[in-house]
Parts: sequence; C-alpha cells; structure tokens
Amino acid sequence: MDAILQGDAGAGDDAAPERVKPDPAVAGWRRVLHGNRALWVLAAVAIVSLVAGVALSAVIVSPGQAAADAKPPEPGLITVPVELRTLSNDVTLRGDVVYADSVDVTLEAGDRTGPAVVTGRVPEAGATFGPASVALEVAGRPVIVLPGDLPVYRTLRLGLAGPDVNQLKESLRSLGIDPGGSETFDAATAAAVAELYARVGYPAPQPADGTDDAVRGARDGVRSAEAGVASAQRELANAGSGPSEAERVALDNDIRAAERALVTAKEDAKKPPVAGEPQNPNAVADAEDAVRLAYAKRDVALAAPDTGSQASAVDFAQRALADAQEALAAAEEGTLTFLPASEVLYLSGLPRRVDEVMAKRGTVAQSAVMRVSGAELIVAASAAESDAKLLTVGDTATVAVGDDGSLSATVTALAPRKATGKEAGVRYDVTLALVDPTPEQVQSLQGQNVRIAIPIGATAGEVLAVPAAALTAGAGGESRVEVVVPGEEDTKLVDVTTGLAAEGFVEISGDIAEGEQVVVGR
Repeated sequence: MDAILQGDAGAGDDAAPERVKPDPAVAGWRRVLHGNRALWVLAAVAIVSLVAGVALSAVIVSPGQAAADAKPPEPGLITVPVELRTLSNDVTLRGDVVYADSVDVTLEAGDRTGPAVVTGRVPEAGATFGPASVALEVAGRPVIVLPGDLPVYRTLRLGLAGPDVNQLKESLRSLGIDPGGSETFDAATAAAVAELYARVGYPAPQPADGTDDAVRGARDGVRSAEAGVASAQRELANAGSGPSEAERVALDNDIRAAERALVTAKEDAKKPPVAGEPQNPNAVADAEDAVRLAYAKRDVALAAPDTGSQASAVDFAQRALADAQEALAAAEEGTLTFLPASEVLYLSGLPRRVDEVMAKRGTVAQSAVMRVSGAELIVAASAAESDAKLLTVGDTATVAVGDDGSLSATVTALAPRKATGKEAGVRYDVTLALVDPTPEQVQSLQGQNVRIAIPIGATAGEVLAVPAAALTAGAGGESRVEVVVPGEEDTKLVDVTTGLAAEGFVEISGDIAEGEQVVVGR
C-alpha cells in the first residue's frame, strides 16, 4: 500500500504536488502488522505445536493405558534348580567380649600397726599378675599374689593348722618351694616362706621386739639346767659306787687285826697269871666282839647303798632341763619366719589382668585398691531357654570380627540366669572362650559387642538341597518334589528322603540330580 501511494505521488512530478490523506483503517492494520511481529511469530509456533500434539495423541499410548489394554499372561510354573550346597543350622547370639571373673581386690589389715600407706609398686591397668607377683607395696612391705580360692583371715605362724595352712603349702609347692610334708605350719614351712620372700626380693617379716633377748635368756636357762643335771648325776654315781679300793683294803685290814687280837687274847688266857700283872677275864670276849664288828663294818660298806635322794635330785634336775628347753624352743619359734595376713593376696585362676587401679602412691589404701579379671578374653552372651537347650559345653562357635572376618570360639559354660523380674522367660548365661586370637584381635575385640553363630547341625560336606517350598507330602506321608521334564508339558513327582533343614533349604536324596528344575509355585 505504501508502494501504491508512492507510485501515485511520482506520476505527477511535473504537476504541483498534492498531498493525499491515507485511509485510517489501512493505517491501523499497518501498525498492527509491523509493530507486533514477535507476537505473530509466537502465535504461529503455538498453532503448529497444537496441531502436532493432536496428531501424536492419536498415535502414542500411555503406560497405564497400555497396561490396561494388555491381556493377562498365560499361567506357568515357577521353578528353581536343585542345588549342591552345604547346610548348617545355627543358634545366633549377641555377646560382649570381656575379661572373665572381674573382682575387686581389698587388702587384709592383719596385724599391721600403722596406716596402710601405699609406698610403691603400684601396677598399671593392663598389667598381669602371676604366682609370686607383687600386687602392691604397702608401708614398705609387699602384698604377694599366690594362687588360691580361700581368702586370707589370719596371720600364719609356727604350730598353726587348718585349710589356710594347707592352701599356703599347695601354693608354695606350685612355685617349686617345698613347705614340708606335715599339715601344720612347721619349721619347714617357715623356711619355705622365707624362700618366697627372697624370691620376690623383700626381707622376711621380722619378729617382735624383745624376741632375741628372750632367746638369749632361754639359752642361759638351758645351760644352767644342764649343769644341774650333771651335778646330780655325779652325786648319784658317787653314791652308788660303794667304798673305794683303799676303803675296802682298810676294812679288810681291820678284820685281820681284830682276828689277830683275838688269837693273842686266847693265847694270853691260857698262860698262868703273872704276879703283879692284872688279868682281863673278858679279853677274849672283847677280841671276839671286835672281830664281829670289823666284819659288820665291811658288810655294811660293801652292801648296795641307798641312792634314793640322789636319784630324786637327778629327776628334778632333768625336769628343769626339759622346761628350759621348751622355753628355748618357744623363744626360737618367735624368730622363725611367719606370713602376715596383710602381706598375701590369694587369687584363683592365675594369671590375672589388672583392669583398674584405685590406689595411688602416697595415699592410704582403703576399700578396694584395684579391680582384676581373668587374663584371657571371653565372650559373655545370653540365650533364651529354647536356644540354650540346643547347646552343650564344648560346642564350636564363630565370632564375627570386623566387617568380614571371623574367629573360632568354644562354649565353656551354660548356666541359668538368676531371674530379675524384668526378663520374660528363663534366660541362660553362655560363656565362650576365643581360640588363639592374635594380639591385634584381642586389642580390637575388647569391650565390643559381637555376633556369635553356634552350629547345632550341619551336613557332612555338600549335599543336594531344594527350597522348603518345593517339598510336598504324598498320600502316605512321603516327601516328594515336582520335577520339570525337559521337552514335555507334564511334570513328574519324585519321592525323596529329606535331611537337615536350614537357611530355608532342605537336604534331599533320591532319584534326582543337581540342576534339575523343581516346581516351587504357580
């Protein structure tokens, strides 16, 4: 239209120019067409898209519509192959890996006079106590660890007997120290205790003050009593020996002199009297009496002497000596080595591990000084009564270690747990011992809660197995499976003998082979 107007204007170049007014309607459409070109482009694209969508909707079908329009599949069999596998039926538990038999250690005061100040030898957590270890040093004295179940309740000294003495002797024998064969604390036991102290590097306990003075006084008493016995015995010997040889000869001489005097008296009596000399008419009789007296004296001297008083003196001296020797033995017993109740600690199941130490050097040991447990790791688990009845001591278990590792363990104890009123049903404590864990495994497992699998039945190697859903029962109660026959539409039923069932599979045997397809559903 612009071109037409321009053409008209150019036709009359020679004539005077004359302006022609444009049509308002034409000018309006011109503004619409030229001023909104982008709008017209968008409108055209929209129209084309609408036409294409309508065309495609007639061709494309939605998934829902396709599913709705689809026909149901033809019914068929669900089958699985017969597998060759090892079956194992397990009891699965959770347990904590801990050190066994954790106990608090307290010290016996015994006859300790001063405060129980910890002066040294304080163990660290993780240390191990064996027989003859020093658990702690209190007031400069050791607390020696010995194997035993009976706690300390008294100081053991010479002459005592009882179960605690027997336990001490057994403990010393386990260390290779001979405590003697008696059932009492005797000198051999005291020597063995002294050897024990020498072995742990401490001096043996010292006797009470004044003991050495008592021993010296008792020894002096023994020596004095021994001298008294010797003196009394000499007096008894002298009294019982009779006259000496010289005394015997003198007595014989007296007899012979009296006899000679008698002979002389008799001869004189026969002689006529002499004038002026007096005569003794009794001279012969006197001489005879003298002879008898001489014989009597000799008989008395040679007769057995009366030594009763001397013998009594000897008996008294010997009793005094025996008393003095007993006093000396008692005094010497006070110097023999003894075992104070405050210097021994009996622990069962050595070696033991120190879990925690409450005592500190320089403080007074009060209450529990440390906590110890067994040196070997155990797994402490619990099981319901139904599971526990399937287990026996000695069963082998598998303990999960890390993400994909495992470790063998052995069931060592099964015991019903004391009811607390909070647990439903009876539960059993199950204790397992780890089999040859490495130091790294011990470090990583301590304090962990682990999964435990305890096989209660397993096949001897690989066996034929099918899912439990593949088994059906025949009219006579026999077990059978439905086998797909390749190339045939019909299946066949095969009688089988079942074995162990585990993990959803059942062991089978019969006229069937690995890989054959059995029906588990339709």
